[in-house]
Amino acid sequence: MLKTFAVIGDPIDHSLSPTIHNAAYRELNLDCTYIAYKIAYDELNSGIESLKSIKISGFNVTIPHKIEIMKFLDDVDESCKLIGAANTVVNDDDFLKGYNTDMDGFLEPIKSREISIKDSNILLLGAGGASRAIVAGFQRESAGGIVIANRSKENGEKLAEFSKKIGLQARSIHIEEIDVLDSKFDFIVNASSLGLNGEKNIIPNNLMDDQTTVYDIVYKPLKTDLINTAKEKNCNIIYGYEMLLGQATRSFEIWLDQKAPYEVMKRSILGGF
Repeated sequence: MLKTFAVIGDPIDHSLSPTIHNAAYRELNLDCTYIAYKIAYDELNSGIESLKSIKISGFNVTIPHKIEIMKFLDDVDESCKLIGAANTVVNDDDFLKGYNTDMDGFLEPIKSREISIKDSNILLLGAGGASRAIVAGFQRESAGGIVIANRSKENGEKLAEFSKKIGLQARSIHIEEIDVLDSKFDFIVNASSLGLNGEKNIIPNNLMDDQTTVYDIVYKPLKTDLINTAKEKNCNIIYGYEMLLGQATRSFEIWLDQKAPYEVMKRSILGGF
């Protein structure tokens, strides 16, 4: 029997998730398909009911629904409870269970490069659902402290409070105050939508050098202006597709209870560019 999976969000046209998952299903001859389904911010309730009506087997959740989706779930895993956001959902006869694969997906490329997080100094752009997972990941790996720069000061303050609550020193600034920062960072992470539509990098050059790891979770375009700037400064670079791949393989394994074909999924992402 055909199993259907999806990714929900808005915007959704840029998503590579259908490409990745469908490549995996073809490789393993699975009777599964994966679609992108646009659900606007204020239509989440009716969107979920639509997914239930077509007997969706599971779905990924992206901007802007990762936090709001929690209200509609019947059960969640420990990562969801900690982070307060979900990005992977299993539908078992209309019983929805949420998982969060963002934290492990984010950390995997750092660990595979054997870059130490312990006592590190971090600059994080953005304060959405992915940002909470990133903060939780840095806390778990004993980072030193984090500066959160966000367009909405209120949301930035909320994330800083969350960070302090789980044990990671944090402070929040408005994104326009980024110019007044003057110390180098061990990690600069863009978890905002900046760069998604070709915007210019706003992070001053003096905040990064060849000891800085720059991680842009925007994965399309592959080389954002931030990534290009980081290359000029000889930084360690982690691309957004690497986090996407980490999330995708975990979602696959949660839904289908078998090992994901990692290399096939990676090739499909890079082919998508």
